[in-house]
Amino acid sequence: MIIKAKDQGAKVLITTQHVSISGLDVEVVRKEIKNLHLGVYPPHGRVRVAAPLAVSDDAVRLAVIGKLGWIRRQQAKFARQPRQSQREMVAGESHYFLGQRYRLRITEQQGAAKVVLRNKAMIDLQVRPGTDMAQREAVLLRWHREQLKAMIPPLLEKWQPVLGVQATSWGVKKMKTKWGSCNIAARRIWLNLELAKKPAQCLEYIVVHELVHLLERHHNDRFTALMDATLPTWRNCRDELNTAMLGHEVWGY
Repeated sequence: MIIKAKDQGAKVLITTQHVSISGLDVEVVRKEIKNLHLGVYPPHGRVRVAAPLAVSDDAVRLAVIGKLGWIRRQQAKFARQPRQSQREMVAGESHYFLGQRYRLRITEQQGAAKVVLRNKAMIDLQVRPGTDMAQREAVLLRWHREQLKAMIPPLLEKWQPVLGVQATSWGVKKMKTKWGSCNIAARRIWLNLELAKKPAQCLEYIVVHELVHLLERHHNDRFTALMDATLPTWRNCRDELNTAMLGHEVWGY
């Protein structure tokens, strides 16, 4: 059992347990919410149920059994999705930016480290002599973050007036189970750093997706209708993200 404290000092009870349902290991988290939510998460199709405190074990079990077909399909998608091996940050490796694959070139020189796209096939990582793998990776990640942060404001300026919403703040961070998230109460949007490696239209889809959550919290019929009306091609982008190469990650929960 886990007890967490709210910002204002009040206590909120959260319980976590693992149960087996039809051969599936299911993480069940009970907390002070109104509706039951079921999710399947990468990289191996972990199943998690967030349920109101009053919901019984039998109700959780029935909810999972009712979605078994969907759960199996989601797990199969994750199993088919290609993944990169651990990057060693050496010359000749494949790295991605905006959906394009580049070969890495390492240039050792004095001065500040930087990344330069030389053409449509080469990404030049300029570092001081003697930098190790972790330092090289940090330089490349910082560049990805800078590029992604430059692309987000124009998308917000484009879509916020269309939807009639306004995010109070946004940020970029590494996320393990989501491409984006929205804190509706704070009207704050987070975007996954990995989106810098995906096609630009995928970033636009996630920005719109999170802005629509400011109008509709849940992935229900109203949410789908809003997405259809705002960005009719959103399903293509969703499918592209679901089948694109995943970066290597040491996943843990």
